[in-house]
Amino acid sequence: MQASPTPSPETTPEPPAIEQAWSLSEDAPEQGVAAAEGLRDAVAKQSDTLGSLVDSLNSLAISFGDVRISLWDVLIVVGVIVGVLALAWFLAKLGRRMVRRVTKLDPSQQLLAEKLVSILVWAAALFIGIDLLGIDLTALAVFSGAFGLAIGFGLQKTFGNLIAGIILLMDKSIKPGDVIAVTDTAGQQSFGQIRKIGIRAVSITTRDQREYLIPNENLMINQVENWSYSSRNVRIQVPVGVSYNCDLDLAERLMLQAAKSSSRVLKAPPPTIWLDGYGDSSVDFIIQCWIKDPEEGVGNVRSAVLKKLWTLFAEEGVEIPFPQRDIHLRNSDQLDKLIELMARREETRGPDGNA
Repeated sequence: MQASPTPSPETTPEPPAIEQAWSLSEDAPEQGVAAAEGLRDAVAKQSDTLGSLVDSLNSLAISFGDVRISLWDVLIVVGVIVGVLALAWFLAKLGRRMVRRVTKLDPSQQLLAEKLVSILVWAAALFIGIDLLGIDLTALAVFSGAFGLAIGFGLQKTFGNLIAGIILLMDKSIKPGDVIAVTDTAGQQSFGQIRKIGIRAVSITTRDQREYLIPNENLMINQVENWSYSSRNVRIQVPVGVSYNCDLDLAERLMLQAAKSSSRVLKAPPPTIWLDGYGDSSVDFIIQCWIKDPEEGVGNVRSAVLKKLWTLFAEEGVEIPFPQRDIHLRNSDQLDKLIELMARREETRGPDGNA
Protein backbone atom coordinates (compact mmCIF):
# COMPACT_ATOMS: atom_id res chain seq x y z
CA MET A 1 0.00 0.00 0.00
CA GLN A 2 1.48 3.18 -1.08
CA ALA A 3 1.47 6.27 1.18
CA SER A 4 -0.19 9.20 -0.29
CA PRO A 5 2.13 12.14 -0.84
CA THR A 6 1.97 14.95 1.61
CA PRO A 7 0.34 17.92 -0.06
CA SER A 8 2.69 20.89 -0.34
CA PRO A 9 1.42 24.06 1.22
CA GLU A 10 0.11 26.50 -1.32
CA THR A 11 2.02 29.73 -1.57
CA THR A 12 -0.14 32.67 -0.67
CA PRO A 13 0.34 35.53 -3.16
CA GLU A 14 1.77 38.63 -1.54
CA PRO A 15 -0.51 41.68 -1.66
CA PRO A 16 0.67 44.39 -4.02
CA ALA A 17 2.63 47.14 -2.40
CA ILE A 18 0.60 50.21 -1.68
CA GLU A 19 2.13 53.20 -3.40
CA GLN A 20 2.12 56.40 -1.43
CA ALA A 21 0.41 59.43 -2.80
CA TRP A 22 3.60 61.45 -3.06
CA SER A 23 5.23 58.67 -5.10
CA LEU A 24 2.48 58.94 -7.71
CA SER A 25 3.10 62.60 -8.38
CA GLU A 26 5.58 63.51 -11.05
CA ASP A 27 8.49 65.75 -10.32
CA ALA A 28 7.51 69.31 -11.16
CA PRO A 29 9.77 70.77 -13.78
CA GLU A 30 11.90 73.65 -12.75
CA GLN A 31 10.64 76.93 -14.11
CA GLY A 32 12.87 79.49 -15.77
CA VAL A 33 12.37 82.65 -17.73
CA ALA A 34 9.97 82.03 -20.62
CA ALA A 35 11.71 84.45 -22.97
CA ALA A 36 15.09 82.83 -22.28
CA GLU A 37 13.75 79.33 -22.99
CA GLY A 38 12.18 80.37 -26.27
CA LEU A 39 15.24 82.27 -27.42
CA ARG A 40 17.53 79.39 -26.46
CA ASP A 41 15.53 76.98 -28.65
CA ALA A 42 15.56 79.44 -31.53
CA VAL A 43 19.34 79.92 -31.30
CA ALA A 44 19.94 76.17 -31.09
CA LYS A 45 18.00 75.65 -34.33
CA GLN A 46 19.96 78.29 -36.18
CA SER A 47 23.51 77.37 -35.14
CA ASP A 48 25.02 74.46 -33.26
CA THR A 49 27.96 76.58 -32.07
CA LEU A 50 25.75 79.25 -30.62
CA GLY A 51 23.48 76.57 -29.24
CA SER A 52 26.36 74.98 -27.36
CA LEU A 53 27.40 78.36 -26.02
CA VAL A 54 23.84 79.04 -24.84
CA ASP A 55 23.72 75.59 -23.22
CA SER A 56 26.94 76.37 -21.39
CA LEU A 57 25.51 79.62 -20.08
CA ASN A 58 22.29 77.85 -19.20
CA SER A 59 24.14 75.19 -17.24
CA LEU A 60 25.46 77.79 -14.81
CA ALA A 61 22.35 78.13 -12.69
CA ILE A 62 20.98 78.15 -9.20
CA SER A 63 17.62 76.82 -8.08
CA PHE A 64 15.12 78.08 -5.55
CA GLY A 65 12.48 75.38 -5.17
CA ASP A 66 10.78 75.09 -8.56
CA VAL A 67 12.48 78.19 -9.90
CA ARG A 68 15.75 77.82 -11.77
CA ILE A 69 17.76 80.89 -12.69
CA SER A 70 20.75 80.52 -14.97
CA LEU A 71 23.31 82.94 -16.29
CA TRP A 72 21.53 82.84 -19.64
CA ASP A 73 18.26 83.86 -17.93
CA VAL A 74 19.98 86.78 -16.22
CA LEU A 75 21.45 88.03 -19.51
CA ILE A 76 18.10 87.79 -21.24
CA VAL A 77 16.28 89.60 -18.41
CA VAL A 78 18.85 92.41 -18.37
CA GLY A 79 18.71 92.68 -22.15
CA VAL A 80 14.91 92.83 -22.18
CA ILE A 81 14.82 95.49 -19.45
CA VAL A 82 17.46 97.66 -21.14
CA GLY A 83 15.81 97.25 -24.53
CA VAL A 84 12.34 98.11 -23.25
CA LEU A 85 13.63 101.16 -21.36
CA ALA A 86 15.57 102.40 -24.40
CA LEU A 87 12.57 101.87 -26.67
CA ALA A 88 10.24 103.63 -24.23
CA TRP A 89 12.65 106.59 -23.90
CA PHE A 90 12.93 106.89 -27.68
CA LEU A 91 9.18 106.65 -28.25
CA ALA A 92 8.44 109.15 -25.47
CA LYS A 93 10.92 111.61 -26.95
CA LEU A 94 9.48 111.06 -30.43
CA GLY A 95 5.96 111.58 -29.09
CA ARG A 96 6.97 114.88 -27.43
CA ARG A 97 8.47 116.10 -30.69
CA MET A 98 5.33 115.23 -32.58
CA VAL A 99 3.21 117.08 -30.02
CA ARG A 100 5.41 120.18 -30.30
CA ARG A 101 4.78 120.28 -34.02
CA VAL A 102 1.08 120.80 -33.39
CA THR A 103 1.01 124.61 -33.46
CA LYS A 104 -2.65 124.90 -32.40
CA LEU A 105 -1.88 123.98 -28.80
CA ASP A 106 -0.94 126.65 -26.30
CA PRO A 107 2.03 126.03 -23.95
CA SER A 108 -0.06 124.54 -21.14
CA GLN A 109 -2.00 122.21 -23.46
CA GLN A 110 1.21 121.20 -25.19
CA LEU A 111 2.86 120.33 -21.87
CA LEU A 112 -0.21 118.36 -20.78
CA ALA A 113 -0.23 116.40 -24.04
CA GLU A 114 3.47 115.62 -23.65
CA LYS A 115 2.93 114.27 -20.15
CA LEU A 116 0.00 112.11 -21.22
CA VAL A 117 1.98 110.69 -24.13
CA SER A 118 4.91 109.90 -21.82
CA ILE A 119 2.62 108.17 -19.31
CA LEU A 120 1.01 106.03 -22.02
CA VAL A 121 4.36 105.08 -23.55
CA TRP A 122 5.90 104.04 -20.24
CA ALA A 123 2.77 102.13 -19.21
CA ALA A 124 2.81 100.23 -22.52
CA ALA A 125 6.54 99.53 -22.08
CA LEU A 126 5.87 98.07 -18.64
CA PHE A 127 3.26 95.62 -19.93
CA ILE A 128 5.41 94.70 -22.94
CA GLY A 129 8.35 93.93 -20.65
CA ILE A 130 6.15 91.78 -18.41
CA ASP A 131 4.87 89.88 -21.44
CA LEU A 132 8.36 89.31 -22.88
CA LEU A 133 9.70 88.03 -19.57
CA GLY A 134 6.74 85.70 -19.18
CA ILE A 135 5.88 86.96 -15.71
CA ASP A 136 2.60 85.46 -14.50
CA LEU A 137 0.73 88.26 -12.78
CA THR A 138 -1.70 85.79 -11.24
CA ALA A 139 1.15 84.55 -9.05
CA LEU A 140 1.15 87.97 -7.40
CA ALA A 141 -2.52 87.80 -6.53
CA VAL A 142 -1.71 86.78 -2.97
CA PHE A 143 0.46 89.84 -2.48
CA SER A 144 -1.71 92.27 -4.44
CA GLY A 145 -3.58 93.47 -1.35
CA ALA A 146 -0.43 94.20 0.64
CA PHE A 147 1.25 95.71 -2.41
CA GLY A 148 -1.71 97.99 -3.09
CA LEU A 149 -1.78 99.04 0.55
CA ALA A 150 1.92 99.86 0.43
CA ILE A 151 1.41 101.96 -2.69
CA GLY A 152 -1.54 103.72 -1.06
CA PHE A 153 0.55 104.82 1.91
CA GLY A 154 3.97 105.21 0.34
CA LEU A 155 3.09 106.80 -3.00
CA GLN A 156 0.02 108.74 -1.94
CA LYS A 157 1.77 112.11 -2.17
CA THR A 158 3.43 111.18 -5.46
CA PHE A 159 0.17 110.29 -7.17
CA GLY A 160 -1.52 113.29 -5.56
CA ASN A 161 1.12 115.64 -6.99
CA LEU A 162 0.84 113.94 -10.39
CA ILE A 163 -2.94 114.42 -10.54
CA ALA A 164 -2.60 117.98 -9.21
CA GLY A 165 -0.09 118.83 -11.95
CA ILE A 166 -2.43 117.47 -14.64
CA ILE A 167 -5.35 119.49 -13.22
CA LEU A 168 -3.25 122.68 -13.14
CA LEU A 169 -2.40 122.21 -16.81
CA MET A 170 -5.99 121.42 -17.75
CA ASP A 171 -7.57 124.51 -16.15
CA LYS A 172 -4.60 126.73 -17.23
CA SER A 173 -4.51 128.49 -13.86
CA ILE A 174 -0.73 128.05 -13.71
CA LYS A 175 1.38 127.46 -16.80
CA PRO A 176 5.04 127.76 -17.77
CA GLY A 177 6.07 131.39 -18.15
CA ASP A 178 3.66 132.77 -15.54
CA VAL A 179 5.00 135.04 -12.80
CA ILE A 180 3.71 134.21 -9.33
CA ALA A 181 4.52 135.42 -5.82
CA VAL A 182 6.60 133.01 -3.72
CA THR A 183 6.99 133.02 0.06
CA ASP A 184 10.17 131.43 1.41
CA THR A 185 10.65 129.65 4.74
CA ALA A 186 11.53 132.96 6.47
CA GLY A 187 8.19 134.48 5.46
CA GLN A 188 9.69 136.88 2.92
CA GLN A 189 7.72 137.19 -0.29
CA SER A 190 9.34 137.46 -3.69
CA PHE A 191 8.16 136.80 -7.20
CA GLY A 192 9.40 134.18 -9.64
CA GLN A 193 8.72 132.79 -13.08
CA ILE A 194 7.50 129.25 -13.63
CA ARG A 195 10.08 127.37 -15.66
CA LYS A 196 8.72 123.83 -15.56
CA ILE A 197 5.74 121.88 -14.26
CA GLY A 198 7.03 118.41 -13.40
CA ILE A 199 5.39 115.23 -12.18
CA ARG A 200 6.03 116.08 -8.53
CA ALA A 201 6.72 119.81 -8.27
CA VAL A 202 6.70 123.15 -10.07
CA SER A 203 10.07 124.80 -10.70
CA ILE A 204 10.06 128.57 -10.05
CA THR A 205 13.10 130.81 -10.60
CA THR A 206 13.33 134.19 -8.87
CA ARG A 207 15.26 137.26 -9.99
CA ASP A 208 18.26 136.32 -7.82
CA GLN A 209 18.38 132.91 -9.59
CA ARG A 210 17.02 131.00 -6.63
CA GLU A 211 15.00 128.03 -7.79
CA TYR A 212 12.05 126.92 -5.68
CA LEU A 213 10.51 123.47 -6.10
CA ILE A 214 6.93 123.76 -4.90
CA PRO A 215 4.81 120.55 -4.75
CA ASN A 216 1.86 120.60 -7.12
CA GLU A 217 -0.59 119.95 -4.27
CA ASN A 218 0.49 123.17 -2.52
CA LEU A 219 -0.44 125.21 -5.56
CA MET A 220 -3.82 123.46 -5.64
CA ILE A 221 -4.63 123.94 -1.94
CA ASN A 222 -2.96 127.23 -0.97
CA GLN A 223 -3.64 130.72 -2.26
CA VAL A 224 -1.40 131.68 -5.19
CA GLU A 225 -0.78 135.22 -6.44
CA ASN A 226 -0.44 134.93 -10.21
CA TRP A 227 0.75 138.15 -11.85
CA SER A 228 0.10 136.94 -15.39
CA TYR A 229 -3.02 134.80 -15.12
CA SER A 230 -5.44 136.87 -17.21
CA SER A 231 -3.17 139.82 -18.05
CA ARG A 232 0.56 140.41 -17.98
CA ASN A 233 0.17 144.07 -17.00
CA VAL A 234 1.51 144.75 -13.50
CA ARG A 235 1.24 148.06 -11.66
CA ILE A 236 4.25 149.42 -9.78
CA GLN A 237 3.96 151.91 -6.94
CA VAL A 238 6.82 154.36 -6.28
CA PRO A 239 6.41 156.43 -3.06
CA VAL A 240 7.88 159.97 -3.13
CA GLY A 241 7.89 162.74 -0.51
CA VAL A 242 8.34 166.47 -1.19
CA SER A 243 8.68 169.51 1.04
CA TYR A 244 5.66 171.46 2.28
CA ASN A 245 7.15 174.62 0.75
CA CYS A 246 7.42 173.37 -2.85
CA ASP A 247 4.98 173.79 -5.73
CA LEU A 248 2.87 170.62 -5.68
CA ASP A 249 1.71 171.01 -9.31
CA LEU A 250 5.32 171.31 -10.48
CA ALA A 251 6.28 168.27 -8.41
CA GLU A 252 3.48 166.22 -9.99
CA ARG A 253 4.57 167.18 -13.52
CA LEU A 254 8.13 166.18 -12.75
CA MET A 255 6.98 162.85 -11.33
CA LEU A 256 5.01 162.10 -14.51
CA GLN A 257 7.99 163.06 -16.62
CA ALA A 258 10.25 160.73 -14.62
CA ALA A 259 7.79 157.83 -14.94
CA LYS A 260 7.37 158.29 -18.68
CA SER A 261 11.14 158.40 -19.20
CA SER A 262 11.49 154.68 -18.43
CA SER A 263 11.34 152.52 -21.55
CA ARG A 264 9.55 149.67 -19.77
CA VAL A 265 6.70 151.82 -18.43
CA LEU A 266 3.59 151.46 -20.59
CA LYS A 267 1.99 154.45 -22.25
CA ALA A 268 -1.45 152.82 -21.97
CA PRO A 269 -2.55 152.76 -19.25
CA PRO A 270 -0.57 155.93 -18.58
CA PRO A 271 1.28 156.68 -15.33
CA THR A 272 -0.69 158.52 -12.65
CA ILE A 273 0.23 160.49 -9.53
CA TRP A 274 -1.70 160.13 -6.29
CA LEU A 275 -1.46 162.33 -3.23
CA ASP A 276 -1.18 159.76 -0.48
CA GLY A 277 -1.22 161.99 2.60
CA TYR A 278 0.51 164.62 4.73
CA GLY A 279 3.42 163.11 6.56
CA ASP A 280 5.41 164.36 9.54
CA SER A 281 7.95 166.19 7.40
CA SER A 282 6.77 165.79 3.78
CA VAL A 283 3.81 165.69 1.45
CA ASP A 284 3.61 162.04 0.36
CA PHE A 285 2.87 161.07 -3.25
CA ILE A 286 2.69 157.69 -5.00
CA ILE A 287 3.67 157.25 -8.65
CA GLN A 288 1.52 154.57 -10.31
CA CYS A 289 3.02 153.09 -13.49
CA TRP A 290 2.39 149.89 -15.46
CA ILE A 291 4.70 147.32 -17.04
CA LYS A 292 3.98 144.18 -19.08
CA ASP A 293 7.15 142.17 -18.44
CA PRO A 294 7.22 141.43 -14.69
CA GLU A 295 9.67 138.56 -15.22
CA GLU A 296 12.33 141.20 -16.00
CA GLY A 297 11.98 142.64 -12.50
CA VAL A 298 10.15 145.54 -10.84
CA GLY A 299 12.88 146.92 -8.60
CA ASN A 300 14.94 148.10 -11.55
CA VAL A 301 11.99 150.10 -12.93
CA ARG A 302 11.43 151.73 -9.52
CA SER A 303 15.14 152.57 -9.34
CA ALA A 304 15.18 154.14 -12.82
CA VAL A 305 12.18 156.34 -12.02
CA LEU A 306 13.66 157.56 -8.74
CA LYS A 307 17.04 158.34 -10.33
CA LYS A 308 15.42 160.39 -13.07
CA LEU A 309 13.21 162.15 -10.53
CA TRP A 310 16.24 163.08 -8.41
CA THR A 311 17.80 164.86 -11.39
CA LEU A 312 14.56 166.68 -12.27
CA PHE A 313 13.99 167.83 -8.69
CA ALA A 314 17.56 169.14 -8.48
CA GLU A 315 17.14 171.09 -11.73
CA GLU A 316 13.82 172.68 -10.67
CA GLY A 317 14.77 173.27 -7.04
CA VAL A 318 12.16 170.92 -5.56
CA GLU A 319 13.22 169.92 -2.09
CA ILE A 320 13.11 166.36 -0.84
CA PRO A 321 12.82 166.84 2.94
CA PHE A 322 14.42 164.83 5.68
CA PRO A 323 12.70 164.12 9.01
CA GLN A 324 12.64 167.14 11.36
CA ARG A 325 11.63 167.24 15.01
CA ASP A 326 10.75 170.17 17.34
CA ILE A 327 11.91 169.69 20.93
CA HIS A 328 9.88 171.30 23.74
CA LEU A 329 11.50 171.39 27.21
CA ARG A 330 9.21 171.56 30.22
CA ASN A 331 10.00 173.99 33.06
CA SER A 332 11.49 172.33 36.14
CA ASP A 333 13.52 173.46 39.17
CA GLN A 334 16.55 171.44 38.19
CA LEU A 335 16.49 172.78 34.64
CA ASP A 336 16.19 176.37 35.92
CA LYS A 337 19.14 175.85 38.30
CA LEU A 338 21.21 174.42 35.45
CA ILE A 339 20.45 177.41 33.24
CA GLU A 340 21.27 179.81 36.09
CA LEU A 341 24.61 178.13 36.77
CA MET A 342 25.52 178.23 33.09
CA ALA A 343 24.65 181.95 32.95
CA ARG A 344 26.79 182.75 36.03
CA ARG A 345 29.67 180.84 34.53
CA GLU A 346 29.46 182.86 31.38
CA GLU A 347 29.37 186.11 33.40
CA THR A 348 32.47 185.20 35.41
CA ARG A 349 34.42 184.63 32.25
CA GLY A 350 36.27 187.53 30.85
CA PRO A 351 36.24 188.83 27.31
CA ASP A 352 39.10 186.44 26.47
CA GLY A 353 37.10 183.50 27.78
CA ASN A 354 39.13 183.09 30.96
CA ALA A 355 37.57 183.19 34.45
